[in-house]
Amino acid sequence: MAAPRAIVIHGHFYQPPRENPWLEAVEVQDSAAPYHDWNARITAECYAPNTAARRVDQANRILDIVDNFERISFNVGPTLFAWLERQAPAVARAIVEADRTSAAAHGGHGNAMAQVYNHQIMPLASRADKVTQVRWGLADFRHRFGHEAEGMWLPETAADDETLEVLAEAGVKFTVLAPGQARRVRPLAGGDWQDVGPAVDPSRPYLWRGPRGLSLALFFYDGPISRAIAFEHLLDRGEKLAARLRAAFSDGRDWPQLVHVATDGESYGHHFRFGEMALAAALDELADDDGVELTSYGAFLAAQPPTWEAQIHQRTSWSCSHGVARWQDDCGCRIRGDWHQRWRGPLREALDWLRDLVDPFYAARAGAYLRDPWAARDEYVEVILDREPAALDAFLHRHQRVPLDAAAQLTVRRLLELQRNRLLMYTSCGWFFDEISGLEPVQVLRYAAMALQYLRDLGGGHHEPELVKRLGLAPSNVAEYGHGGEVYRRLVAPAVVDPRRVVAHYAITELFADHPDDTTVYVCRVARLDQARESYGGTALRIAHVRLQSQITGEAWEAMYALLHFGGHDVTCALRAWEGRAAYDHMKDELLRRFAHHSLADMVRGLDDFFPGQAFALPDLFLDERRQMLGRVIASVLDKHEETYRRIWQENHKLVRYLHQADTPIPEALAIVARHVLEQETLATLARLDEGGGLPERAIELVREARALGLTLDLTSARPLLQRALLGALDALAAEPAAERVAAVCRLVEDAATLELEFGLWEAQTRFFEIWRAQPGARPVLAPLASVLGFNLEGDAA
Repeated sequence: MAAPRAIVIHGHFYQPPRENPWLEAVEVQDSAAPYHDWNARITAECYAPNTAARRVDQANRILDIVDNFERISFNVGPTLFAWLERQAPAVARAIVEADRTSAAAHGGHGNAMAQVYNHQIMPLASRADKVTQVRWGLADFRHRFGHEAEGMWLPETAADDETLEVLAEAGVKFTVLAPGQARRVRPLAGGDWQDVGPAVDPSRPYLWRGPRGLSLALFFYDGPISRAIAFEHLLDRGEKLAARLRAAFSDGRDWPQLVHVATDGESYGHHFRFGEMALAAALDELADDDGVELTSYGAFLAAQPPTWEAQIHQRTSWSCSHGVARWQDDCGCRIRGDWHQRWRGPLREALDWLRDLVDPFYAARAGAYLRDPWAARDEYVEVILDREPAALDAFLHRHQRVPLDAAAQLTVRRLLELQRNRLLMYTSCGWFFDEISGLEPVQVLRYAAMALQYLRDLGGGHHEPELVKRLGLAPSNVAEYGHGGEVYRRLVAPAVVDPRRVVAHYAITELFADHPDDTTVYVCRVARLDQARESYGGTALRIAHVRLQSQITGEAWEAMYALLHFGGHDVTCALRAWEGRAAYDHMKDELLRRFAHHSLADMVRGLDDFFPGQAFALPDLFLDERRQMLGRVIASVLDKHEETYRRIWQENHKLVRYLHQADTPIPEALAIVARHVLEQETLATLARLDEGGGLPERAIELVREARALGLTLDLTSARPLLQRALLGALDALAAEPAAERVAAVCRLVEDAATLELEFGLWEAQTRFFEIWRAQPGARPVLAPLASVLGFNLEGDAA
């Protein structure tokens, strides 16, 4: 019998952590428009489509929807998975379920691999950091997938012997490396070492042997095919990918062969549009081929243990031909050819300097409370994954030297968060690209700023000026910044958050949407203990006593504030730390008395008297809420002029239509008014949309009128309304697949498509296909909707 032939396609799905470190949330990123941020954009383009990839016929009509994660090897970065669970839970659930399905198909060896926690370049890390990164990554995997990981992905596949040793110590059975990282190989049965380099045979696993009897398996992926997927448009068609993979088998090999490739998972849909469809088509073709088997690394390793061993080149990776220089030197590896990367070295040196300040301080301070500060750090991931008090109590019980009072617990939590941010500041993406003022370097510098803040608050000194000085040695390619010190001052320092800003944010946003007495502002709980409100004319006064508590460290802070709103965007919020009931009551009574006299000048003087120093305004809100609040202010201003626009349109709409019929350009002023009025009226009409049928006839008339005048309406803000209505109608259809409900959904889809309105076709198709699969008896009734949504399911409809 011929030796087995197996195929593994591995996707490394990862995004750098993008959360504001002080808020633990990703703020709006304009460069990702029309999406809120890059995580949201890449989820829509890649992660979600790979959980529901389309197989299509020659006419591009959908034959089937499949989950690619069920048939490929994959790892999902822990920081990305945490975001998915919060913001795209259906995608996260589908990925976990795909691993479960693949494990059932492969004798318990699922497709999912773990990943080092925050994508640190391991050969550049200390051994202690290597251990923490691996343990955090394995714990994160266990938390999300419900079982231990067999394999672990190394960021950028960067490796050295110490990294492999740490993996083996942690019980990892295998990892995947680039072919160029192989140094030499030989049969396990004995013989001379053979130098191989990139020419290593990728068709078999190799055993790496370390000290103390440690070992793990290495898979060196097929370099040419992986490059063709990532850079050479092999994903143009699924047939090309399948053919290229099959062609890699050799009749000259008499042992079980594995053809395997590894690329960024984002190749399948983000880097290459419809790449997930090409992947799905290739997987289907390979699954139908009796001569090959689609498998996972763990399953192949269990069936075919290594018969050869390998040694690797030290400090190498898959994305830098100079080893790991890309993350510390101007080595020439870059995206943009006309920019230097001389900033990389000084950035790493500055962060290494900060690390060397933090770690001895942490060891000394934490040693007073914890039996083993570094073992506690290794296990702190359990608290990160579960912020509930019970998890913290269990953690402290395991690690404390003696029972800790509230103050000591606060100190320990701050110390561990100091270490968490110190680790996050080494995320590899901070060095990968071309410019120190880019999103990724700024992100790692924000983690450094967070670490500095913890260090200062714990009594470790104020070291920010020295860090800025050292960053001044990191030259920027952008003239307006000049160097990393200026990048820090302009892009990092303004983002720093303290309790005062959280209270100001709470107070100002409460103007526009009343908060309950106990609410959450990002990672802080805010309790309102007292409040007074007064208003007259367009002016409002609010005075309050609040307590906030960090859900990360448990730190609590009480404050009193007075907020004066003059209308629109003109708002000022003054605050100070709580000084007791007497001081608060005196301030409140006096300001209320002044306000009652309707003297704004006297009120402003009162604010200055009671709250000397900085006052806060709308620009001090956190970015997303700042945009929302200013959007409301703008809308309020425009509402005052809405009647004017409508009057101009009513008085001139006959003239505008006549000009268009006479083939005469419409004056820009009238075109602007016409577009605005028709757009607002259409949006208002669509807001009354329900699930009972198609679009309101009036909305259709308005869009047609705009088109007749050569005007294009921007109706993108109606997409959530349309999507909710359509998905609601589909949910009703799932509960009762009746013909009249099918007809109503068909009308809605057809009307939206006729008017070229975005309504979430992908989501609607995916939800419909779930109904189709779940209710085979209803397929004859559902068939008309299948056609309208772009499916070719005629063979399944009978």
